[in-house]
Amino acid sequence: MEMPHPSGRTPVALITGSATGIGKAIALQLCEDGYDIAINDLHEAPSMAVVEEIRSRGRRAIAVCGDVTNEAFTTEMVERTVAELGGLDVAVANAGINIPKPFLDFETSDLQKIFNVNVYGLFHTVQAAARQMILQGHGGRIINAASVGGKKGVELLSAYCATKFATIGITQSAAMEFAKYGITVNSYCPGAIDTGMWEMLDETIGGFRNVARGETVKKRIETVPLGRMGLPSDVAQVVSFLASDKASYITGQSIVVDGGVYLS
Repeated sequence: MEMPHPSGRTPVALITGSATGIGKAIALQLCEDGYDIAINDLHEAPSMAVVEEIRSRGRRAIAVCGDVTNEAFTTEMVERTVAELGGLDVAVANAGINIPKPFLDFETSDLQKIFNVNVYGLFHTVQAAARQMILQGHGGRIINAASVGGKKGVELLSAYCATKFATIGITQSAAMEFAKYGITVNSYCPGAIDTGMWEMLDETIGGFRNVARGETVKKRIETVPLGRMGLPSDVAQVVSFLASDKASYITGQSIVVDGGVYLS
């Protein structure tokens, strides 16, 4: 960990949606960077598996399982992190879902479900983290999960893209408001990353297009200038940088991690 902590204690990071995929990779990377870790996810068993892996690496870790769509829970999540690990220095609002559908097929219930997680859950996580960081009085890092789909619309992912455009707006606004407290707010914008979400997208979008399983991923890889799917570790390393002292003069930014697709 490059950034010395003002109190002398080990710095603490909280990552939502971190039992699997990108969130898990971020948790393990920040563990390697020297943080104690609070894992958040809906399900206890996979969350505890990550906790045990972190503990095996010599760091403290806890699981705070619950649903970030519940505003009261986001406050409780931060309070438990502080009570059990001693503070909060980095908060990664990573939890998110995707609902692929043709634009005209979306129903209000679909929009409510995806906005509840990707926008309201993220917003309240940022609020709870910022309140704690302001109370502590020595700044912090808030890092949000956006997407390359928050910078450019994607066919069959209109609702998801709407939530990720919103995330970038939240990131920019929060960065402006919290700068006076020494809190930076940034987001990461993954492209196609090899996770369970992309397995779901491959199957669902392939169904809409009547193509075989694997074909959607294959065609997506063909559009990537660097010639491969991204790995969760590719995103985790960007988060590691944004959490570090090397990024102390960066705020309000949304960094694309997509192998060059956005530019092509």
